[in-house]
Amino acid sequence: MPLNNTIHNVTQRIRERSKNRRDAYMDLMRRAGEQGPARAHLACGNQAHAYAAMGQDKDALAAGRAPNIGIVTAYNDMLSAHQPYERYPELIRQTARRIGATAQVAGGVPAMCDGVTQGQTGMELSLFSRDVIALATGVSLSHNTYDAALYLGVCDKIVPGLIIAAATFGHIPGIFLPAGPMTSGLPNDEKAKVRQKFATGEVGREELMKAEMASYHGPGTCTFYGTANSNQMLMEFMGLHLPGSSFINPNTPLRDALTIAGVERAAAITGLGNAYTPVCDVLDEKAFVNGIVGLMATGGSTNLVLHLPAMARAAGVELELQDFDELSSVVPLMAKVYPNGLADVNHFHAAGGLGYMIGELLDAGLLHEDVQTIAGQGLSRYTEEPKLDGDKLTWVAGSKETQNDKILRPANDAFQKTGGLRQLTGNLGAGIMKVSAVAPERHVIEAKARVFHDQADVKAAFQRGEFTEDTVVVVRFQGPQANGMPELHSLTPTLAVLQDRGLKVALVTDGRMSGASGKVPSAIHVSPEAALGGPLAKLKDGDLLRVDAKNGVIDCLETDFADRETVTADLTQNSAGLGREMFETFRRNVGLASQGAAVVV
Repeated sequence: MPLNNTIHNVTQRIRERSKNRRDAYMDLMRRAGEQGPARAHLACGNQAHAYAAMGQDKDALAAGRAPNIGIVTAYNDMLSAHQPYERYPELIRQTARRIGATAQVAGGVPAMCDGVTQGQTGMELSLFSRDVIALATGVSLSHNTYDAALYLGVCDKIVPGLIIAAATFGHIPGIFLPAGPMTSGLPNDEKAKVRQKFATGEVGREELMKAEMASYHGPGTCTFYGTANSNQMLMEFMGLHLPGSSFINPNTPLRDALTIAGVERAAAITGLGNAYTPVCDVLDEKAFVNGIVGLMATGGSTNLVLHLPAMARAAGVELELQDFDELSSVVPLMAKVYPNGLADVNHFHAAGGLGYMIGELLDAGLLHEDVQTIAGQGLSRYTEEPKLDGDKLTWVAGSKETQNDKILRPANDAFQKTGGLRQLTGNLGAGIMKVSAVAPERHVIEAKARVFHDQADVKAAFQRGEFTEDTVVVVRFQGPQANGMPELHSLTPTLAVLQDRGLKVALVTDGRMSGASGKVPSAIHVSPEAALGGPLAKLKDGDLLRVDAKNGVIDCLETDFADRETVTADLTQNSAGLGREMFETFRRNVGLASQGAAVVV
């Protein structure tokens, strides 16, 4: 099938827009790559420091003829998704020795759990942690002793931060090794019902805690299709995972076999061999378009609309919201995974998963096949799935048929003809909405505004019974410069209760919502933010607003709106407590949400 015209045109527009930045980036990468393996340029004293604690690997490191693989790990016990990484370094080192290579942990990066910090002060550091991760990875790789890198990260800000650094060190080959999702626990929709009952006082904390623990119950990513699992999809669509490796459960023989294969492949694609594959060659315009197509086809996390422009800029590629919107207009929504449906990612994987989806999208002309990946040339390699034949890892042709059409459908018979995200523009600014989980009859909401400066105030108004009519809840001064752009996911149960009571409800905010947020229409990432004098700062209680996902509009319908003065808010409390003091420089220098809300790129 020929490439779809919109896919071609958007890619071409990105290429033309990015030309100067991308040319300069690739020139820098080529010059770095032409210098050859970095250790050859280090003095003996430099190298002695780097190898002093390496025991049996010292001689191989000093000889400099074997590839040395740097491990950048986000391991910690706080994130269930990252806990399996505890045992990866030793498995990687053992594998490297077996194939005549060496491996060292280059450094660790911080990894927040947004599930722990939802609705808490710590969430104000979450988005900025992406840039901290990029910086920490840069420090790890700055020792200049690695011929390739293995990146161990899964969740929300971790993968984007690692990508920013991997692109910055793009002359070094790099492979991302996933840890996989936890096994299925309490179904996500049942957990959500308990949360809503808790919000209305129908159940107590003990029953809520029981439901939460039954859902989040073991090592691996949370099983809903939020940002963490959207990241894993992205790495596969962009060719930085081994094919079919995203959703294999932790601590299983197949998971370990894929980790071993990742080490072998990392050693094979260094500049010491004949298959040199630097990250800069993988992360080009086509790869980012493929990633956005995957995001739309799966109904993935809105957080990636923030992260992808920042990730791309690190690789010399410039993305704009218009690119997401136009790609969404031609990419069908092929998956129904919670919160877009009842299935979890394990069910999605069993139904055919990413391999089936990539095959369908390639056949429909909706993906670039002619891309460089860490597995070789061409995205069609990613239609295959890994299998164990005894102890031997092999790849076989993936399923050509969906195994469950309630979860995964072919491109020509999708759940929706268009993707999961819409750009919204109007006199309130520019934002996005995840429409894949929103019922069609809720795509247009016209109602009076209730304006808040804090999500806690929304919950308090709900508890006082103040929401009795159709309402557009506006939560402003939640952007990156105001307070770090926290997720407002803890509002979801409250707003969902109002919706279930028969009210038409929408959210408009310059903050973020979790990738797990679903059925309430939410215009998020509204830019410019209120703290910069954006239009949200002109709104008053009672203003008539229109939130229209069908036509891509967010407007205030009051005739005097354009002539109003903007209000300011006292944001001094956002600069102290739980580490917020240290991020004042980030808040002052962060970019617009529409450009990725980044500090370091």
